[in-house]
Amino acid sequence: MKKGIVLLLMLFSIFHSYSQGDNNLDERSCITFGLLQGGGSLAGADLELLVGNRLGLQIGGGFVGYGAGLNFHLKPSIRSNFISLAYWHQGLNDSYTQSLAGPTFVWRGKKWFTAQMGIGATLEKGPAWPVDIEHPPVQLMYSIGAYIPW
Repeated sequence: MKKGIVLLLMLFSIFHSYSQGDNNLDERSCITFGLLQGGGSLAGADLELLVGNRLGLQIGGGFVGYGAGLNFHLKPSIRSNFISLAYWHQGLNDSYTQSLAGPTFVWRGKKWFTAQMGIGATLEKGPAWPVDIEHPPVQLMYSIGAYIPW
């Protein structure tokens, strides 16, 4: 597992070094990793690809979860803040807790820091949801991490 993570980081650093130019217009993709990234996973990663000047597609996964998003960037750059229509699937099999979908605002710093906050409608509750707690119709969706564009 550790060898795989090291190999992925090496590959992303190679792609990142080849894509560095005088401007950020060449950067069309990005990987984000951190806490509650990858569909609300405890620790996860997301991959985003720009498919237009401001429109991006995102998929991700991590430790017990996965997710996807449709992103609208406020500026024509992968480094810009964006609004995402996100889907989070938190947990797998017996650890599946819930699925959420909703809008989030993602703030990206100029270099590497990123944070996300939004609200998600509960689509489904899973077997890991505590029986004695009422399942709320909406919940906060948030994450914090680092991003590497290339």
